[in-house]
Amino acid sequence: MNKGTITLVVFAVLFLFGGIYACNKRNTFMMLKEEAKSQWQQVENQYQRRLDLIPNLVKTVEAEANFEKSTLTQVIEARAKATQVKINPENFSEQDMQKYRQVQGELSSALSRLLVVAENYPNLKSNQAFADLRVALEGCENRISTERMRFNEKVKNFNVEIKKIPGSLFAWGYTDMPYFEAEAGAEKAPKVDIEIK
Repeated sequence: MNKGTITLVVFAVLFLFGGIYACNKRNTFMMLKEEAKSQWQQVENQYQRRLDLIPNLVKTVEAEANFEKSTLTQVIEARAKATQVKINPENFSEQDMQKYRQVQGELSSALSRLLVVAENYPNLKSNQAFADLRVALEGCENRISTERMRFNEKVKNFNVEIKKIPGSLFAWGYTDMPYFEAEAGAEKAPKVDIEIK
């Protein structure tokens, strides 16, 4: 073989390995993004579970207690808002994530006030249906927290992979996915000030 043929074979082999590597990286990026999108569906699934429980909780509380109606109204309104905000996992932005966090945060706040008010009613506290729903709601909150954590792990894996060298050379068309972040001020304990009449 002459020198030109050897050089051509070497370049062909390098090109082949480079192409295989590029395809492998692109497949990895796609897989990681799909995992993050799938995990987002789990986050939404847990939020939906909570939304499905709220009408039962409200009916139970309404039947057992005669308390400040504004708290109950806030829960109903917050649930209605939360059901209207959806995120498309194919393409969502930081603004979409902020709006979703905001309405879910309003719902969490309204539910917290409802549970604190309910604590002040002995009949309601001892009502088994309310106790069961309260445990289910607390379980929902724990599941939501777990699924959000898993979502952020998947997003981190994807975001890191598209930035690592040399894989980042093949990440054209892929951009960072936004994390699910806590609302501003979430690190402070909520102040609950409810006037019982």
